[in-house]
Amino acid sequence: MSWRRYWAPRLLAQLQRLPMLRDVASDQQTDSSMLSVTIDRDQAARFGIQPSLIDQTLDDAFGQRQVTQYFTQLNAYHVILEVTPSLQADPQTLSKIYVKSPITGQMVPLSTFVKFDTQHVTFLSINHQGQFPAVTLSFNLGPGAALGDAVNAINKTAASIGMPAAIIGSFQGTAQAFQSSLKTQPYLILAALVVVYIILGMLYESYIHPLTILSTLPSAGVGALLMLLLFHFDLSVIALIGIILLIGIVKKNGIMMVDFALQAEREQHLAPEASIRQACLLRFRPIMMTTMAALLGALPLMLEHGTGSELRQPLGYTMVGGLILSQALTLFTTPVIYLYLDQFTGQRRHAHAAELAAAGRGGPLIQGAS
Repeated sequence: MSWRRYWAPRLLAQLQRLPMLRDVASDQQTDSSMLSVTIDRDQAARFGIQPSLIDQTLDDAFGQRQVTQYFTQLNAYHVILEVTPSLQADPQTLSKIYVKSPITGQMVPLSTFVKFDTQHVTFLSINHQGQFPAVTLSFNLGPGAALGDAVNAINKTAASIGMPAAIIGSFQGTAQAFQSSLKTQPYLILAALVVVYIILGMLYESYIHPLTILSTLPSAGVGALLMLLLFHFDLSVIALIGIILLIGIVKKNGIMMVDFALQAEREQHLAPEASIRQACLLRFRPIMMTTMAALLGALPLMLEHGTGSELRQPLGYTMVGGLILSQALTLFTTPVIYLYLDQFTGQRRHAHAAELAAAGRGGPLIQGAS
């Protein structure tokens, strides 16, 4: 228990100095006095008194043992044997307790063969997490402090005081939920991108065109992060939800342009450069209308002030920031990526056709004789 006496109070004192934490407290209670009872077995044996008899006597005095029960016409009463409650907190009460000697039948003072020591200080209660003793340090966040920054500060503080590796620390409650969400969010975003890529690949029957559409997403993510930094919001779970929403909102810009460009190439037999330029010109108004509809719908979330607004504001800021930056860059980046990927696929088609032609001219001719 030495670690509980030394490291837990030391870590508590360090955490109380952090400016981002408030109301730092501990459930450790070490101010309880412990009364140690030592039996002189030789002295007790002279009176024929066994340790079990001493234990039974102390249990009768302080254990609140039920000795009998009697009934009346209306009620039942339990008879509890104990020392007067006003004397139970006084260690000197032990000197007033007597034990009956089985040999002589006389009442022998307990202090005759028992020594009392009240110098020990012990724990009032010992909490456990699982099967291990644990100390819980609770805290609240200061004004404007982010939970992620507080978690990092706590980990650095625990490492700075040289806490042994044998002491295992973990977060519970909101902090644990925050860490768990951060661990699973990258996989969730990756799964969303994979699903979008598969659906677009089935729609366009191509491995390349979905990449052109997905190229609009990085600008939206950068815009969302810049918006959070500008207005001093942390990357919370709600902000991550807003970034995931941007995946579905922003990719429609690329779909509008790529779909129109492919249609122009097939029906009007235009070159890739001319088709994507025409797509940008003709799809500019629909792209602006859908983007403004989503942006104006997110403005109330961003600008509201009221009960629960601090929870919804990161969602509004991420959506507005992502839509503004993606809208400003999509009309410039998507045509460039479309042309580069089209050039890459054209080179691969020409190389594949040349390989087939070479194989047809120089390949072996096998004839069968009848």
